[in-house]
Amino acid sequence: MHDPFEKSLREMLNAESAEHDDQACLGKVLKTANRQVGAGDLLGLVGNWASAFMMAINNGSAHLKPVRRSTNNHSDKA
Repeated sequence: MHDPFEKSLREMLNAESAEHDDQACLGKVLKTANRQVGAGDLLGLVGNWASAFMMAINNGSAHLKPVRRSTNNHSDKA
């Protein structure tokens, strides 16, 4: 049995696929991928910065206490 409504729906579906713009879809996919890669690089940069900052704090913490280099030779000055 021939259904004109089904035929018109099939024609509409085929017309949409023929008008489908591959360049626009590719541009959208590449833009999304670029955004995701950029966010990953930014988070990696912040992670490396935090790691370097923690190493600097760890290495510099030994220098916070004053160090006396002279010995207790005050008996000579009396």
